[in-house]
Amino acid sequence: FPFTAIIGQEEMKLALILNVIDPRIGGVMIMGDRGTGKSTTIRAVADLLPEIKVVANDPFNSSSDDFELMSESVKNSVIQGQQIPTIYKKVPMIDLPLGATEDRVCGTIDIEKALTEGVKAFEPGLLAKANRGILYVDEVNLLDDHLVDILLDSAASGWNTVEREGISIKHPARFVLVGSGNPEEGELRPQLLDRFGMHAEIRTVRDPELRVKVVEQRSNFDQDPQACLIENAEKQQALKDKILAAQKL
Repeated sequence: FPFTAIIGQEEMKLALILNVIDPRIGGVMIMGDRGTGKSTTIRAVADLLPEIKVVANDPFNSSSDDFELMSESVKNSVIQGQQIPTIYKKVPMIDLPLGATEDRVCGTIDIEKALTEGVKAFEPGLLAKANRGILYVDEVNLLDDHLVDILLDSAASGWNTVEREGISIKHPARFVLVGSGNPEEGELRPQLLDRFGMHAEIRTVRDPELRVKVVEQRSNFDQDPQACLIENAEKQQALKDKILAAQKL
């Protein structure tokens, strides 16, 4: 669904745009009732972002010229002066499911392979896939406290470290952390709220005319998505250009 076609919820849209311009803001926490378009808006913002240049076949979306955004193997190749193939890809938008385990989030080290073959066999997790992208946690107020701490620490430091049986692996994990939740389904811990750079609270649209407009917009998109995308293409491109210009400042 096109970001520029979303009606209302200006506070949420502004918070998301500011965070994708400068991820150092520290993410955004969006609280609101069910059916207020939280997930739709968050997923739509990823389409506004320009493609990023990444090292080909690298599970961490490593940059080929920024040491802060490189995995160890890419960094070693650059230091040795090797030619590194690169490709352009869309900014990753990763969903973190509620039932995710720590291994699924952080990644795992294959201890057996490490001991028998002497190689660091690392199975990347969601934090690796989200590097240089957006990590979205729906119902963050229902997520396990321990996992929330891991996410917030990685988002703050830009790195994820996995340690198992004396073997340690570190990789870049620079991402925009976006959390959403419904206040009716559980309170948000105050210390959790403190760790997000921004907090947007959204309400259900009460204005009858606006509500009709929202429903019409959605049904038009469901009937003919392509026509809706074409109709909003100019606005989308203008906003993309604005974001790109702001990122370069």
